[in-house]
Amino acid sequence: MIYETGAGVVKDKLNVHLVAHTHDDVGWLKTVDQYYVGSNNSIQGACVQNVLDSMVPALLRDKNRKFIYVEQAFFQRWWRDQSEATQTIVKGFVSSGQLELINGGWCMHDEAAPHYIDMIDQTTYGHKFIKQQFNVTPRIGWQIDPFGHSAVQAYLLGAEVGFDSLFFGRIDYQDRAKRKADKHLEVIWRASKSLGSSSQIFAGAFPENYEPPSGFYFEVNDDSNIVQDDVNLFDYNVQERVNDFVAAAVSQANITRSNHVMWTMGTDFKYQYAESWFRNMDKLIHYVNKDGRVNALYSTPSIYTDAKYAETDSWPLKEEDYFPYASDINAYWTGYFTSRPGLKGYVRMLSGYYLAARQLEVLKGRNKAGPTTDSLADALGIAQHHDGVSGTSQQHVANDYAKRLAIGHKEAEAVVAESLAGMVSSKSVHGSSATHFQQCPLLNISYCPPTEADLSSGKKLVVVVYNSLGWKRSDVIRLPVVSENIAVYDSSGKQVESQLLPVVKDSIALRNYYATAYTGKSPSSTPKFTLAFTASVPPLGFSTYTIQSTKKPASNFVKQALYKHTGIGKGDVEVGTGNLKLIYSKSEGKLSQYVNSQRSIEASVSQSYLYYAGFDGTTGLQASGAYIFRPNGSYSIDSQEQNITVLRGPIYEEVHQKINPWIYQITRVYKNKEHAEVEFTVGPIPIKDRVGKEIVTQITTNIKSNKKFYTDSNGRDFLERIRDYRTDWNLEVNQRVAGNYYPINLGMYLKDDKSELSLLVDRSIGGSSIVDGQLELMLHRRLLYDDGKGVAEALNETVCVGDDCRGLAVQGKYYLRIDPVGEGAKWRRSYGQEIYSPLLLAFTEQDGNEGTNFQVSTFTGMDPSYSLPDNVALLTLQELEDGRVLLRLAHLYEVGEDKDLSVLTSVELKKLFAKRKITKLSEMSLSANQGRVEMEKKRLVWKAEGSKDDETAPPRGGPVDPLKLVVELAPMEIRTFIVTVSKTLSRRLVSPDLSLHSL
Repeated sequence: MIYETGAGVVKDKLNVHLVAHTHDDVGWLKTVDQYYVGSNNSIQGACVQNVLDSMVPALLRDKNRKFIYVEQAFFQRWWRDQSEATQTIVKGFVSSGQLELINGGWCMHDEAAPHYIDMIDQTTYGHKFIKQQFNVTPRIGWQIDPFGHSAVQAYLLGAEVGFDSLFFGRIDYQDRAKRKADKHLEVIWRASKSLGSSSQIFAGAFPENYEPPSGFYFEVNDDSNIVQDDVNLFDYNVQERVNDFVAAAVSQANITRSNHVMWTMGTDFKYQYAESWFRNMDKLIHYVNKDGRVNALYSTPSIYTDAKYAETDSWPLKEEDYFPYASDINAYWTGYFTSRPGLKGYVRMLSGYYLAARQLEVLKGRNKAGPTTDSLADALGIAQHHDGVSGTSQQHVANDYAKRLAIGHKEAEAVVAESLAGMVSSKSVHGSSATHFQQCPLLNISYCPPTEADLSSGKKLVVVVYNSLGWKRSDVIRLPVVSENIAVYDSSGKQVESQLLPVVKDSIALRNYYATAYTGKSPSSTPKFTLAFTASVPPLGFSTYTIQSTKKPASNFVKQALYKHTGIGKGDVEVGTGNLKLIYSKSEGKLSQYVNSQRSIEASVSQSYLYYAGFDGTTGLQASGAYIFRPNGSYSIDSQEQNITVLRGPIYEEVHQKINPWIYQITRVYKNKEHAEVEFTVGPIPIKDRVGKEIVTQITTNIKSNKKFYTDSNGRDFLERIRDYRTDWNLEVNQRVAGNYYPINLGMYLKDDKSELSLLVDRSIGGSSIVDGQLELMLHRRLLYDDGKGVAEALNETVCVGDDCRGLAVQGKYYLRIDPVGEGAKWRRSYGQEIYSPLLLAFTEQDGNEGTNFQVSTFTGMDPSYSLPDNVALLTLQELEDGRVLLRLAHLYEVGEDKDLSVLTSVELKKLFAKRKITKLSEMSLSANQGRVEMEKKRLVWKAEGSKDDETAPPRGGPVDPLKLVVELAPMEIRTFIVTVSKTLSRRLVSPDLSLHSL
């Protein structure tokens, strides 16, 4: 029988848009490759290859059928295996609209744990592939599965990439109930205070999740009734199925504005036999339209969006975000903000490294024969998946993410080493160099073979320090060394101040265990000291330092003094030699005061640890697990030793506290910085009592915060949070702690009318303010029961070296500062960039006593008199395959955030690209797949209810004059350009020490 499937939209009828889709996790219960090829099916019967293979003949069978596909990490695997004939067919599908490549990122990224730069990068990576192969630009956001939705997703990864709408499945159960009742599931989402209506987007939450209505699943072996329309066979059911269809459509229409509803016909890894779905949808469209009560059609989210736009003048306004997400009364999906903090830390470290490596690839010139940074781009793209960096995959999959990252990191290290070798060499930067640079990816655990070498034989260690930021910076370098008889010299041969601190026994044991776990062999040496010195590095450039052996410590070298307290007696211990001083109570061995003489701050402050016991779920109640945070009481972790050890030196001072056998903390106060750095080591978390534990640190002050605190959105905007309150509905408080947790990527702060307390973090974690005046961060979690949300494993991470298996220990940092009210944003923004982009270190040994044998020992990629404004960050500097350069510049401040820096600013491209002539400059969309002007012209302009027709959008930077080449940036604006530069590379010595290449 031939079915009539060509129905379009019918005016004045209820239109049911059937959107055939598959949701393919880029790793979850199986690895990305196992999902693709369909192996390891004892865990989950899923094969993406089958989905895409069966899609082709199914679409060929009927030109009216439509299908959407999302995850480019899978699609490109499939694409490169196809014959030219199949590729031609698929290009025809895309061109005709039968196949819509939607969202278009490498994965469907998480929205809590990724940094906004990673979100941009992985989306750009996928969009580039789609543009190259099909010459199309995705126009719909499809974030159907992440567990809560961020403001940055709506305005940056929605409007700013040119999307006309954004659809998702998961919002809080209380929020969903109210929105269904009010017909507010579909809204105009205006998520940026700074960019306002210029970056709003039409956003739709599905009525339940991202699956079809009950009874309309048609995968082979699904239990829904198929449409049986052969009267010669038993079980004929056409009218029954049509009635079911109409009833489900009308039910959905009752909670939706306009005469259009979308049915998401598919779910996880469906369409492995696509014909099973399409055969039944063909019949439903045919018989439902014959029935005439409603109109059914094959559709896509683009068609649905256009229909919505045509029918309704204005939509409800939504601001802020959709965090936290609860699926029912005790199921707050806020545990995953911290799950797998080791993986989260690794992703963040490599994100900053990837940014720097791409810059160096530009500065030297991309090596088409390799190595390149592409492998790291792929691994980081995959890791942003909503079961990747989120920490919600099975353990073997988390291991696979880490393995891919390690492989990508190794190749990027080769790019960095090759680039630096060319840049310090007297040869052309494209030539080869004999200099061999090593790097230390395990420096976080004080393992660095190059710095642990014995220099007593007359060798010297040269350290190249690269700064990927657009402004000059000075920072303290800390390196493990074996000898105390060493000194540090800058590139002019002048000795620089340094200090040695003894390496703590506890950290050596941790170092040896984890170095062996990661490298497969035991370290060959044991460092006795940490050498520290201050490096000063120009913007987008490097400085070099040499470490040499001395007969005895140099005269200006100050060794550490050990200062130990036993808890006996009264008085205070003062730590810090600069403006900032931390005061510790001698009797309790705890932090008691924060004093900044420069800013007239004298605040009472304390820090403590506690753990939340995880609900075990054994009585049928919701357990705490990889996704869910469900505390079963909180328990103080008191320091078992009230001793504090203070190490004093000219550059910084350290306070060591062994809180208990599995928590060790070092607090550093730097002479030239006005914040405290807290390095924590937590783990292995003990579980002999069979209680899972979620470890939290709390900072308590006298600030009268009145239930309010502020957390970042993916490292970008800060959103106001009010404890036990939601803007969009009257919150019924069931989980007082878990329901007030939010994702933290950059930091959080609270304030009153006098002062503000800020915390910045080195990776994404969860945090809150459960008590006025107090901020808390969840640092680590180890749980013994599955939370029943699909991962089917307890979050119980272990590491093994041979037969020695232990719970995972996590080392990380957070940073604390108190400012007069209104003055904290500058530190949060500028130092936040320094945390994201730490100085990159490379090491090489050389012979001789004086200086280095480098031709170029100090370098900047800019005009040496220029640096970027304090409120601008260089997000992307990347050489593309065709030699052009991808450039992204970001304004770091929101409107009204800082009295001096929340203003229109500008960047002089001629000085940024100092010695190469810019021959063409094209402004692009955020993901660089279309011209910005072209994108703005075709984007749908939506109206929010209550908005006035003459409402003016906030200002943005104006067009770039092709002669002046000055880029303006308004608060929170990110501008993306493709830059064509002259091929010739000018090179000259600006001073004996400063060589200037161009970009």
